[in-house]
Amino acid sequence: MHGWLGPAPARYYHPTGKQALFHRSTADEVLFGGAAGGGKTAALAMEACIRCLSTPGVQMYLFRRTYRELMDTLVLQSRRFIPRELARFSSTTMSMEFINGSAMRFRHCNNEGDRFNYAGVEIHGLFIDELTHFTKTIYDFLKTRLRAEKRLGIRPVVRCASNPGGIGHSWVKERFVDPGPPYELHEEYVYSEALGYGRKRTVQFIPSLVTDNPYIGEDYVFELEGKPKALREALLLGRWDAFEGQVFDEWRDRPEAYDTHRFTHVVTPFPIPSYFRRYRAFDFGYARPFAVLWFGVDSDGTAYLYREWYGGSGNNVGMRLPASEIAKGIRRIEEEAGERDVVGFADPSIWDGSRGESIAEQMEREGVYFTPGDNARIAGKTQMHQRLAFDASGRCGLYVFSTCRNFIRTLPGLKYDAHRPEDVDTQGEDHLYDAARYFLMSRPVGQKPKAITRRVFNPLE
Repeated sequence: MHGWLGPAPARYYHPTGKQALFHRSTADEVLFGGAAGGGKTAALAMEACIRCLSTPGVQMYLFRRTYRELMDTLVLQSRRFIPRELARFSSTTMSMEFINGSAMRFRHCNNEGDRFNYAGVEIHGLFIDELTHFTKTIYDFLKTRLRAEKRLGIRPVVRCASNPGGIGHSWVKERFVDPGPPYELHEEYVYSEALGYGRKRTVQFIPSLVTDNPYIGEDYVFELEGKPKALREALLLGRWDAFEGQVFDEWRDRPEAYDTHRFTHVVTPFPIPSYFRRYRAFDFGYARPFAVLWFGVDSDGTAYLYREWYGGSGNNVGMRLPASEIAKGIRRIEEEAGERDVVGFADPSIWDGSRGESIAEQMEREGVYFTPGDNARIAGKTQMHQRLAFDASGRCGLYVFSTCRNFIRTLPGLKYDAHRPEDVDTQGEDHLYDAARYFLMSRPVGQKPKAITRRVFNPLE
């Protein structure tokens, strides 16, 4: 297809079938890969090259998380396949300068603060390798740099590649994998208040496994076969519900089993029977999201997460709602549902009154009461593992209604803390998980629940 790009036969770029699909994509945003050895990096580099050669004067920006990763991957692949007759690499500008005035700019963005280094650039094509190593904040900011003068006659695009896993696993999965079947173009409508009209944008996921790449030897396949289960399934099979460092790798979301409740944690919603005991769990957040979860527990002790209220505006950023407003929202939700006798548990820190009226006191003024939850982190994680475990018949101790989309999105994306290997990484989106922990610790598996005395709202207090 593009064999002329190599200066010698050994360096010719002959795209695989999956790489060819990637090059032919017409989507606005594409994620390529999903497993190791699928030819992701070479495809990114050559797609940027093709676009540079197709239109004089364009700038393609190629990102990796760190400088060393950038040099060892995107720069290496570009210098391997692009002949000096067409473009020359400058280590001073970290760019591949083409003879027609176009350029491939190699850049890194190690942390969220680094994104402001690109505040003034004009990006005609955004290419990100190992996208799950980036936060959504960085991704969204870099996309704001996508623009092109009309004279160029081009539409700026986003092309990314990644394996499962990493700090951005959850948002990348939600953005590219979850919308629907792979290969298909999935549409989203974007309305512009400034222009007064909207248009459709398309997103596409093109999976590529090592078995799709004929240039990779079988030794590499056997190397992946020998990895631990979660790592093997992520890198060899491209599974997005399993990755290295995943805390709750037993999590299963199987739509075909939603109605049978067997070997799935996600189920079809149903009316909570009146005999179910109802509980509410709360994790406060202001700059970070707050989380409110409602659970129903049947006579066998099986818990059902049937409602969530997640106070996040995206990118792990909170809604900055005062505690009193959150309490009003909780009361409104429960009153509209006709719910009474809901027992609440919350992070003990909301009773901290060292800087004035505590969060708990502010919420009590609105008629919403909580009992201090047990904040033992390791014990709480153990309870989650025990609840998620399936018995021989495929039943578990915790089910989640399919309408609780944020819990379903964030729980399987939690990773272990690199400095506390037994605990969840608190830099991740762990707010809904924390709220669930407070509830689970109130009803520990294998122990008799403690007696709870619920305070009743008294408007005269």
